Amino acid sequence: EEQLAWKIAEVAADPVEVSPEVTDMVINRVLDNASVAMASINRAPIVSARDQALRHRPASDARGAQLFGVDSATAVSPEWAAWANGVAVRELDFHDTFLAAEYSHPGDNIPPILAVAQHTGADGASLVRGLATGYEIQVDLTKAICLHAHKIDHVAHLGPSAAAGIGTLLGLDPAVIYQAIGQALHTTTATRQSRKGEISTWKSHAPAFAGKMAVEAVDRAMRGQTSPMPIWEGEDGVIAWLLDGKDASYEVPLPEPGEAKRAILDTYTKEHSAEYQAQAWIDLARRLHSEHPEIANPDNVASIVLHTSHHTHFVIGSGANDPQKYDPKASRETLDHS
Repeated sequence: EEQLAWKIAEVAADPVEVSPEVTDMVINRVLDNASVAMASINRAPIVSARDQALRHRPASDARGAQLFGVDSATAVSPEWAAWANGVAVRELDFHDTFLAAEYSHPGDNIPPILAVAQHTGADGASLVRGLATGYEIQVDLTKAICLHAHKIDHVAHLGPSAAAGIGTLLGLDPAVIYQAIGQALHTTTATRQSRKGEISTWKSHAPAFAGKMAVEAVDRAMRGQTSPMPIWEGEDGVIAWLLDGKDASYEVPLPEPGEAKRAILDTYTKEHSAEYQAQAWIDLARRLHSEHPEIANPDNVASIVLHTSHHTHFVIGSGANDPQKYDPKASRETLDHS
């Protein structure tokens, strides 16, 4: 019970009420997710993921879940709805963000938790509670555990948070949620190469895969299947071999029993379809273009120097050592991270 996965499971199982301001923000983010998903609905990765999902219909006696861009009368199995809708939400890099020790898009929790809510016929209050948990756990892990320093993709925080959120939604026992969290983390830990060099279409698939794995992990845990444990603290676990080593210590700021889950209030939406840290540069470029239209002619520009944070420099700037960021013919995924 001293393991991080158990402590997260206890937070997920805590029946604490969701505050009105958190409820309002959850609704805000469901709308934001749906909007950015519809903006990308006919792009190739979404078409591909949706086509896959449509081949996995629910059992004849099951509700299933709905897909963005498909008539609401057509349902698919919830893990495949999490997959297809997760790709649609992430494709344009246009939904919410939280940056701390790690970076994240907490809105990635919405597709898997919503899919399970639709499939099980959960009510709105249960959905809001599940999403509040998903946001809380992902933000708390992002505050405490840096993944990118070890070249681990940030969706390693998403598998556990989505599994915890589904556990809250369904009112599961902490022991079941604990097993689901372990499985979700174990199956969603990958290298950060998905966001390096020439960034591929997998960038939008990676969080969708984590959400799909979270749905499957909860399903297996509910059937009595167990997970590798301790998953974070084990001798061959995540901390010992993927993070700061077996003697490392992390302090994850989880809510106390009975304390409201408010982490969603620390997250932010975007104005532009690009990496969060590029938002200021886009605003600056637009302002410069308006105030100095002569710089639209490259012959009038000798050089451009940007002063920014260490984090921004190494993620989307020249410190990333990705020459593709300076190639105007690079993939859209690469350029929205430059």
